[in-house]
Amino acid sequence: MKSARFWAVVLFLAGTALMLQIRGNRDLIPLSEPLSQFPQAIGGWTGNDLQIDQESLDVLGAGDFLSRIYTQNGQSMPIGLFIGYFPTQRTGTTIHSPKNCLPGAGWVFESSQYIDLNDANGARHHVGEYVIADGDKRQFVIYWYQAHGRSIANEYLARVYLVTDAMRLNRTDGALIRVTTPIGFGEDASVARVRTEAFTAQLVPMLPRFIPN
Repeated sequence: MKSARFWAVVLFLAGTALMLQIRGNRDLIPLSEPLSQFPQAIGGWTGNDLQIDQESLDVLGAGDFLSRIYTQNGQSMPIGLFIGYFPTQRTGTTIHSPKNCLPGAGWVFESSQYIDLNDANGARHHVGEYVIADGDKRQFVIYWYQAHGRSIANEYLARVYLVTDAMRLNRTDGALIRVTTPIGFGEDASVARVRTEAFTAQLVPMLPRFIPN
């Protein structure tokens, strides 16, 4: 049975969605740099772009997307970075939760938690950390929603901020950031966690140029 909190969120979103339609469908969209200009070098890691196939782009909808693999000399395991930035979510294009997408691709969640992660400048960010598996393949994943200077780990809370910011700021822009690394055979997940958190701490201060606060 769904909790009272869940249904309260559903009713809140339904009511505010109606209000947004009444207010109109034009957003304030701040200027930002395209994700294609995102730094290729992050904390000693060097990135190479991956092509996103058209089928995936059709599912993602209208937005700016980055898929890149970062490698580091002396480090056998790479870091995968995906950023999806949506200038507006008022027209039906919304951020897809990895909790919905990953199981459809064959991955299952072994563990999950929300944590506070400090970036290289000492700022705190709320993110989700997951271990996922597909057969004998395992990955460590960090993901969160980024919008208007906030990092949000929970998709329901991200929706609440979406509608409240639409009313207060006339903005519905936002992004999903996902950082992944394979967990090597015989490697403990805690080692992959350290690797992924260290990369993410260097990554986060770069985001405001591409995802406006």
